[in-house]
Amino acid sequence: MNQSNNFSTQNEQIKASTSSNKLTYWMALLTVGGSTLGAVIAGYQLATEQVTFLDVGLLLLFYFATAIGVEAGFHRYFSHSAFKGSSFTTWLMGILGSMAGQGPVLFWVATHRKHHAFTDISGDPHSPMLHGLSILARIKGFFHAHIGWLFSNELASWGKFTPDLLRNRAIVKINQSYFSWVLIGLILPTLLGLLIGGTLEAAFHGFIWGGLFRMFLLDHITWSVNSLCHTFGTKPHKLKDNSRNLALLGIPSVGGSWHNNHHAYPIGARNDHQSRWQLDLSGLFIEFLGILGLATQIKRYAPTKLKESKYE
Repeated sequence: MNQSNNFSTQNEQIKASTSSNKLTYWMALLTVGGSTLGAVIAGYQLATEQVTFLDVGLLLLFYFATAIGVEAGFHRYFSHSAFKGSSFTTWLMGILGSMAGQGPVLFWVATHRKHHAFTDISGDPHSPMLHGLSILARIKGFFHAHIGWLFSNELASWGKFTPDLLRNRAIVKINQSYFSWVLIGLILPTLLGLLIGGTLEAAFHGFIWGGLFRMFLLDHITWSVNSLCHTFGTKPHKLKDNSRNLALLGIPSVGGSWHNNHHAYPIGARNDHQSRWQLDLSGLFIEFLGILGLATQIKRYAPTKLKESKYE
């Protein structure tokens, strides 16, 4: 890379780090507020028996597409380099993950890498364990881990934790176009609702069920990995942190809730360590990418390779 590109990358890094907290606050407010409104509307439609099979179908389609984008893409691919991907894979994972509405890829990765660098100790951006041992303190910690951290001033510096991604032009472009991808993630189910349902009402239902309500559900499942999976569940790997496996969330988290497994081997492309019943949809998707030639050097779990990550 030439000096001009280095200088440009440094400027982008400084700008991203400087504005990240303010931008993150407004992104969080918009995400939480908008998706919650969608959940309220979806609840009303469900209570008044206005929900159709098309609504549920769009919800499932866009939920699992964006969930894979977050877990297989933002988490395992961008955050931990669990496999190598083609240019197409980078754009696919970046767009699907961004459509989830959980923040730009640099923000997401920086936050997660900081979590691994300071898991359940001072510096962890969303640990539930740092607020005391009383019942009230534990409730406060749980709320912070689940959603309160989004409005905290102690978020990760994008530049400090994502220097490798800032050198990748495709990832920087995906990051810069974040709001466009979120908007596309809302427009697509709306258009499908219109085309398949044939009415403006069906389009509105697509917007709610495949868009806002889908974002609400995925947000809370993802945040539950921060809160529930550091509070409840099993610990087959005896680690110093409080990460746990929570089978109840295995399918909706597309494998993310096998969280103790993940902390034992962070760079792994698969979280299904112990047995086949630990269904890991993201791991299976990565294997499918491998079959298509879109993923190579897939890092699979091996007991002798625990903790092979700088972001432990």
